[in-house]
Amino acid sequence: MLSELLLKRRAEILHALCSGGSVEHLERVIDMLLAQGELGWEDCQNVLVPGRALYSNARQLLDLVYTKGADSCELFFNAVKQVLPEALGDTFFLSGCHSTLDYKEKPQRTSTEELLTQRPDLVLKLQGCIDGALRVLVESGHFSPTDCDGIQLPIYTPSQQARRLLDHVRSKGESASLVVLQYVQQSLESESSLEQTNPSLTKEFVKYQKKLRSSVSAQSRFLSTYGGTSHMPLDDIYTEVQMELPNNSADNYKSMGFEEIIGPVGSVNDDADTVLASGEAGSGKSTWLQRLHLLWSQGKALQDFLLLFPFSCRRLNSEQRDLSVQELLFQHCCWPDRGQEEIFQFILDHPHLVLFTFDGLDELKQSFADEHRICCPSQRAPVDVLLFNLIQGSLMKGVRKVVTSRPEAVGPALKKHLHKEIHLKGFSLSGIDCFVRKHHSDPNEAAKVLESLQANTALLGLCHSPVLCWIVSQCHKELLGCGEGSLQTITDVYLMILQHFFQHHSTVKSAMGVNWLQENLGTVLHLGQLAFEGISNSSYIFSVTDMETCGVTESDICMGFLIQSKDMSLANSKCCEFLHITLQCFLAALFAILSRNTGCSAISKLFELQEMKKKRLRGTCFGACLNSTNIPNIVKEHSTMAETPNLQITATFVSGLLSQRYQKLWIQCSSSVLVEKKTKQAEKCLSKGMQQHFRSIPQPVQGEKKSMHAMPEFVWLIKCIYEMQNSRLAKDAMSKLEAEHLKLTYCNIGPVECTALAYVLQHLKNPVGIQLDNNSVGDVGVEQLLPCMHICNSLYLRNNNITDEGIHKLIDKVIHLQNFQKIALFNNRLTDACTKHFSYLLKTRQNFLSLRLGNNNITAEGAKQLAEGLKFNRSLQYLGLWGNKIGNEGAEALANALENSESIVWLSLVGNGVGSAGACAMSNIIRNSTSLEELWLTENCITRTGVESLTQALKHNHHVKSVWLKNNDLTSAEIEEMQQTDSRLVF
Repeated sequence: MLSELLLKRRAEILHALCSGGSVEHLERVIDMLLAQGELGWEDCQNVLVPGRALYSNARQLLDLVYTKGADSCELFFNAVKQVLPEALGDTFFLSGCHSTLDYKEKPQRTSTEELLTQRPDLVLKLQGCIDGALRVLVESGHFSPTDCDGIQLPIYTPSQQARRLLDHVRSKGESASLVVLQYVQQSLESESSLEQTNPSLTKEFVKYQKKLRSSVSAQSRFLSTYGGTSHMPLDDIYTEVQMELPNNSADNYKSMGFEEIIGPVGSVNDDADTVLASGEAGSGKSTWLQRLHLLWSQGKALQDFLLLFPFSCRRLNSEQRDLSVQELLFQHCCWPDRGQEEIFQFILDHPHLVLFTFDGLDELKQSFADEHRICCPSQRAPVDVLLFNLIQGSLMKGVRKVVTSRPEAVGPALKKHLHKEIHLKGFSLSGIDCFVRKHHSDPNEAAKVLESLQANTALLGLCHSPVLCWIVSQCHKELLGCGEGSLQTITDVYLMILQHFFQHHSTVKSAMGVNWLQENLGTVLHLGQLAFEGISNSSYIFSVTDMETCGVTESDICMGFLIQSKDMSLANSKCCEFLHITLQCFLAALFAILSRNTGCSAISKLFELQEMKKKRLRGTCFGACLNSTNIPNIVKEHSTMAETPNLQITATFVSGLLSQRYQKLWIQCSSSVLVEKKTKQAEKCLSKGMQQHFRSIPQPVQGEKKSMHAMPEFVWLIKCIYEMQNSRLAKDAMSKLEAEHLKLTYCNIGPVECTALAYVLQHLKNPVGIQLDNNSVGDVGVEQLLPCMHICNSLYLRNNNITDEGIHKLIDKVIHLQNFQKIALFNNRLTDACTKHFSYLLKTRQNFLSLRLGNNNITAEGAKQLAEGLKFNRSLQYLGLWGNKIGNEGAEALANALENSESIVWLSLVGNGVGSAGACAMSNIIRNSTSLEELWLTENCITRTGVESLTQALKHNHHVKSVWLKNNDLTSAEIEEMQQTDSRLVF
């Protein structure tokens, strides 16, 4: 009868076991049959065949159970009853069947046998504590790190990891099995103790917390971005990136832990819950966030948060359904086995114990919107509406959120809802060194790579971007064989990795010939079209249909540019994404140049981004540039504006690929006439874009210099000209710039941008002031700027992470340039070591006007060094040393050097620990200098004695306009009295 029922209900059983596309139901039923001894290991291997469709595996199990007879069918039905939710289980439950499985008793069970008979329970218990179980197995000598890595591959769910662990332990024998059983027992006791300590944490909540930790750990353990195909453990490869709190100089350059990042340090809005981590493409945002996830799952950071829910905005794009917050959390992160309502209610009741993370806000197809407000967690809405309401606090107020994004995607509408923002600035020089050494197990090999980078500062500057540092490390053999200085641009680096991938998969392992691109042109065009259409439509995850439409074959996928992606809207299909978004942009640029179906209009569209914004165009950027038969469904079905940042990156690559240096590479791959037309079109667009910026410069206020405040898009255009390596275009563009001061503050300028700026700005006709405050120039960036210093009369580098080494190189260059007269270096990392270089500058140059070194780490010794140069200088007018540590001794040295100065106009020693002795020394400058107008001594520790000395000196000098003395060691009565003596004393 039961055998007949199995046949009769076969279709229903198959549907129930395979519902949702998850193999979990099937595997749990098999666990129970294994524990009963009804199935053997050979049976399991015949049923669970890797790579075979889920329904095929389920059919194999039903066939096997049917052939074993009625007893097997009864055990099978009882297992289904226990595994499936009640509504489904009742369908197959018979009154004649036992509702629970009675495991076969054996007189004496070994630990290995216990693993089998208790398998269903052990899988449930272990999936929440995989990390701990593996740790004790390694510590006891039963497992190696390689064993652990094989179990914790991110392709396995927590329950699958638990099963693999049990299977592996059984193969290790009795001793390993005993270790696992004892660990599970200790975990149960610890769980019970935790529940007693904190009664609000129910048993089901603790189980869910363990399951969530295990799930987050599985997703985070291996590097999941550009190097993910290598299964590199994140712990082994992770390298800290530079982080910066805007407008918070005291914390600008210190290493920040995750607790500080989430906490109150640098807060701009205490009522908001969202922390934004912004950074350019390739700056390490996703890897940084993955590190946060891993440390939480390991119990090493952010343990005040009991639950952490990680989301990928790229994958949320695929969700077409309206969801509630509960469905968003449990369906997209981790599903509770039981007590869903109870666990969600805990989240609602204790929001401060919960953390949400959203990676890649800039990759959402929808822009941040503040209009559609919802506040009910049970209300269903589109995913982007849920996300925006979570960020702005309308939903789940009190839950802390961490969001990563590129800066361009973060507008005022979002910024007003931020608790704080941190900037990720890529690797420091020491970070590059650390990353390269971690990537190369052979120290000699790593040393050779680093030596090559040191010999090519342009390439070293590129490596501040983690994704480019990874490429260089991957292609170290190509790098070491390419010759000094041959790699200069980002395009050079990406062409190197393109060739590296093709070489790696070439059947002939010898060096590839000059026609390597032609030999692989089909793959480049297939992948390029997929990338091109994705960029045009803000699509980053591609279905099988998308790939087939673009002609992408299995051999194309095997090249390694694409990796498998979990697309939540298509549970049973295999979706792919590119290794990194910048690689997608590069392949899209190759397609734009090489495809005969893309004309010059496609090139124009890439460089007309501002026009697109103003007109608020909807629809694809490139739709009009392709024949309708060549436009994939991903473009036709979804109408949305392409992301400006990714189009800009693509345009930058197009500029580089159209460089004269690469013309020979395209001869065999495309029409030379068409490529030449595209080159001229790109040059025309760049020239036009620069002219538009220059025309927007307002007329100067009377008496002031004509100034151009450049926007980030101006920097992008300059990068495009540099990538093209077209000096004629650069010279022509700069001949039309009529400004005396170029302001490039807050433009995300790092070493790469400095290289491009120097390449273009060196062609200016007349000297200009260059203001680069609040960027990420660093020492390498300073070195990259040197070629344009001859046209620079003033340089402003406030808050740029510059050290003494960068100053050494800068002074060595400008010491010989008569145009260079002013420098400002507030808020950097300068010490006394830099002052000997400035002292030499002051001694040598008698037309140098302004030196501002505020808020660095200069002490009395540094002040003495500066004083040595000041003794011989007859031109300096402005000297700013506020926020250092020069004290009385340093003030006295400076006073002795400037005592008879006929040039100094303005001197600031604010916040330097100067006391009355220093003030008395400053009195000599006031008494004797014929040029001093302002002296700033605010926020020091000057007492009445010092002020009286300054007052007496003022009686002998009517040229001084003000002496600032706010916040010193004076009583209110003393201040009131002193104010009466001379109105030029400012308290």
